[in-house]
Amino acid sequence: QVQLVESGGGLVQTGGSLRLSCAASGRIVGNLYMAWFRQAPGKEREFVGGFRGGYGYPDHANSMKDRFTISRGGNTLYLQMNNLKPEDTAVYYCAAREGDTYSISGDSYSYWGQGTQVTVSS
Repeated sequence: QVQLVESGGGLVQTGGSLRLSCAASGRIVGNLYMAWFRQAPGKEREFVGGFRGGYGYPDHANSMKDRFTISRGGNTLYLQMNNLKPEDTAVYYCAAREGDTYSISGDSYSYWGQGTQVTVSS
C-alpha cells in the first residue's frame, strides 16, 4: 500500500504563488507515476499534470502549463503555481499509479492523498 500526504495549500491573492508538495511512502515497488488533480466546487475532477518516475520528465495539462510547473525529487512531487487566478480555487489532490504510464483519467490511479485546499481571492 502507498500513502500520499499533501501539504502547502492555503489562501492567496490573485497573482500570487503557492507550492504544493506530495510525499509518497509505504510499499513502493518499481516506478510510480505521480500526478496532481484538482476539483473545484460543482466541477469535474481535472488533471493538472504528472511526473514519470523512471524517465524523469513531467506531463503538464496544456491549459495550465504556462503558470504551473511540476517537478519531482525521488518520491516527492511538487506543484509550483504562479500567477494564480480565482478560477484556480479548488481542492488539489495528489495521485499515484504503479508503472510509468501517463494518464489523465483519475479512475486509473490507485492511490490518492487527502487533498489540500487552494483558495485564490480576487
